Amino acid sequence: MELKRQHLIDPVVCIRCNTCEETCPVDAITHDGNNYVVMAEKCNFCRACVSPCPTGAIDNWLLVDNPWSIEDQFGWEELPLGETGPTESEPAPLPPEEVSDLLAAATATTGPRVPAPASATSPYVALYSREKPVIARVAGNMRLTADGAGSDIHHVVLDFQHNAFPFLEGQSIGIVPPGVDDKGRAHNIRLYSIASPREGERTGFNNLALTVKRVPGGVGSNYVCDLKKGDEVKVAGPFGQSFLMPDDPEAHIIMICTGTGAAPFRGFTERRRRNAADAPGKLMLFFGARSPEELPYFGPLMKLPKSLIDVNLAFSRLPGQPKCYVQDKIRERSADLAVLLPQAKTHIYICGLKGMEHGCDEAFADICRLNGMDWASLRATLRQEGRYHVETY
Repeated sequence: MELKRQHLIDPVVCIRCNTCEETCPVDAITHDGNNYVVMAEKCNFCRACVSPCPTGAIDNWLLVDNPWSIEDQFGWEELPLGETGPTESEPAPLPPEEVSDLLAAATATTGPRVPAPASATSPYVALYSREKPVIARVAGNMRLTADGAGSDIHHVVLDFQHNAFPFLEGQSIGIVPPGVDDKGRAHNIRLYSIASPREGERTGFNNLALTVKRVPGGVGSNYVCDLKKGDEVKVAGPFGQSFLMPDDPEAHIIMICTGTGAAPFRGFTERRRRNAADAPGKLMLFFGARSPEELPYFGPLMKLPKSLIDVNLAFSRLPGQPKCYVQDKIRERSADLAVLLPQAKTHIYICGLKGMEHGCDEAFADICRLNGMDWASLRATLRQEGRYHVETY
C-alpha cells in the first residue's frame, strides 16, 4: 500500500493562537473548541503556516495509509504515531512563486494577514513555553464586578520578580493550569490578553495585569479567578505580533470591545495616558456590556479626562430601555468617524465576542456610504497597512 504524507498539528504544543488558520492561503486549517487541525484534502504543503507559528506545533508531517479526518483530529490529546511513525524528513516546500500565487489568491477572498502598525515597537514572542514556563507570583486579585452582577470578572496582577518578561500592549500570555484533565493529560495553555501598558501596572515594577471572566466549568478561568495573593503561576509567552498599539502620538485609535475584550485597550489607554496625555491623536472607545455592573473598569473609565479618551458605552440589558450595542454607538458617532476613517493615521481595533464583528462591519459600511466612501476598499487598505485588527472569540 502506498503511504501518503499528512500535515498535522501537535495538540500538546499548540497554544490555540489562531495564527496558522489566519495564515493558511488555501483555508486548509480549521478548529473546534479543542484542537486546531489540518484538512488533508486541502493542504498542499506550501508551508506558509510554519514560520509564523510561535511554538512549532504546526511543523509535523506523518506518513499514513489513510489520512486522519478532521473529526479524528478534533478528539486528539496528542499526535498518534501509528504503525508508520513520523516521516524522516519534512516535505519540500513549494517554490516561492507558487506560494506567492496562493497568497494572492487567498487575499482576493479573505484578505491578507494583517501586519502590525508600522510605528509599533517590535515585540518579543514565545520567550517561555509550556514545557519551560516562567514563574510569576500573584500580587493581587480583585473582583471587578459586583457580587450580584451576572458576570464574575477579575483583575489579576502577576509579578515576575527577577525574571525578564518584556511585553507590549496588545500581546497575550499563556497560563498553564496545574493538574491534568479527565484523561490524565496535562492541561493545554489558556491565552489571556494583557491589560497593562508595557511598563506594567506600576512603572518600575516587573508585573502585568489580566482581565479574566469566570466561565462555569472553565478550567483556566476558574483557576485564574480563584488565585490568591502569593500563589505561583506558570506562564508562557508573550504571544502576538500584530494586534499592537501604534507608537505614534499622532495616531487616532478607534477601539471597539465587549466584556473582557477591553483588556488590551486598557493597556493602550494607560500607555497614552502615562506617556502622551496631550497627544494630538484621538482615542475613541466603544464598549459594550449588558449593564454598567457587568462592565469591567467602569469606575476608573468614568474618571478618565475627556481630553484623553472619548468613551461611548453600549448597554443591552437596561430595564425599560431598548437594547443598545456597540454598532449602534458607532452609528451615533457617524459624523466624527467619517472624519477619522479616511485619515492615514487612523487605526481600528475590535476585540470581544465574535458576533460583534459583523455588526461593526455593517456600521462602518453605512457611515462610508453616507459620506461618499467605499468601506470594502477602505478596509482592505487599512488591513494592508496594519491599521485594522480584529481579535474575536
